[in-house]
Amino acid sequence: MTDSASETITIAAPAARVWEIIADIERYPEWVDDVTEARVVERDADGRPVDVEFRASALGRSTHYTLRYDYADAPNALRWTMLSGDIQRSIDGAYILNGAGDSTEVRYDLAIELVVPLPGFVKRRAERRILNAVHQLRIVAES
Repeated sequence: MTDSASETITIAAPAARVWEIIADIERYPEWVDDVTEARVVERDADGRPVDVEFRASALGRSTHYTLRYDYADAPNALRWTMLSGDIQRSIDGAYILNGAGDSTEVRYDLAIELVVPLPGFVKRRAERRILNAVHQLRIVAES
């Protein structure tokens, strides 16, 4: 069963600044607490990361997964889908940006299906940690 979550926040920074941060995927380990490594496996013709292998801490252990990024709606949206993972069956997500002057509304959508089902309280705790990434994005973008 796939679990989905979404978080929308307003960031006091122009959309171009927010896009610059979310599109710099290799630097995610610097500001996303649970991401410990982001290694680009493939780039597109414009040099943007397309396939990225991640290592992250999740549920008290280390996990790895590879995501494929879609820039079709850039710079208004960055979408991704999972190519492979160890404890995940699927991961689909997106940052959706709606900028107006010096502020940007950011919606972070995420859908994950794990190989092994988790109890509800564990899922809720994991969901809060995952959605925290958008709050960490705000801290970086506003600094």
